[in-house]
Amino acid sequence: MENTATMMPDTNTLSYWLNWRFFLSALFILFSMGLGSFLIWRYEEFNKSRNERVVEEGRRESAGLLYEDEAWITCVRGINPKWLLAYRIIAFLVLLGLLVANVVVAGAGIFYFYTQWTFTLVTIYFAIASCFSFYNVPILSKSSHASRETINQNTAGVWGYIIQIMFQTCAGASMLTDSVFWLVLYPFMTPKDFRLDIFTVGMHSVNAVLLLGETSLNSMSFPVFRFAYFILWTAAFVIFQWFIHAVVSLWWPYPFLDLSSPFAPLWYLAVGIIHIPCYAIFALIVKLKHLWLSKLCPGCCQFVR
Repeated sequence: MENTATMMPDTNTLSYWLNWRFFLSALFILFSMGLGSFLIWRYEEFNKSRNERVVEEGRRESAGLLYEDEAWITCVRGINPKWLLAYRIIAFLVLLGLLVANVVVAGAGIFYFYTQWTFTLVTIYFAIASCFSFYNVPILSKSSHASRETINQNTAGVWGYIIQIMFQTCAGASMLTDSVFWLVLYPFMTPKDFRLDIFTVGMHSVNAVLLLGETSLNSMSFPVFRFAYFILWTAAFVIFQWFIHAVVSLWWPYPFLDLSSPFAPLWYLAVGIIHIPCYAIFALIVKLKHLWLSKLCPGCCQFVR
């Protein structure tokens, strides 16, 4: 049988990169990053001063506005925020345990894959969100007799926005990794080439499941423009892969990243388009949750907007 190494293209040669395939693929990536940067500049609220973000009476709230306690309060007044805190801590410990065990068994090379990038991001999200909830939950007990409407007038600080941005990025990236693996890659794998184990199943399911649980409890909105961060996250992974392969001739973690194929630009475009339904599905889930809560118990919902 022919040696696999001889079949692998030399990715660290100029001929591999100086061609129309790489030019079109790079043009698509740069366009996506430019579009994402524009959306952030146009709609994100954290680039304004805190005074500029204060909601005046009668003024319409912008899509990027985030309230001070929106990142740690629950979506229903009857649910104590301590439950959300407990859930975040448990989710973090589960994710961290699975990630550490995977590194021990398979080695640090697992971070060569987008799946592990995303899984690590989700783990970091739950770690930061847990700390944020732990710090802020006592505020509710101190102000339990105050009007919720009065508390809600304060806009979020930097960490509130970081949690919101990470939440939406994790949501889209987790849907992408899990759906591409189970619907695109796994059906074409044979037992000879691939064997399912606890780490493979966990890495392609636990992250999305825990984020759905988080979604059912938290009160964060899901503005569409933050799709931009999801785009930039994937673009960062692609550029990282390009840099590594330009320096060292390696196999590609995913076949559709290989630029030696004449269909490479189409593959890049197709994977880019897949980002849209992956993000839209999660956004729809949040929208349906808010709609369901607003009809079931309109008087007990928080931040349904």
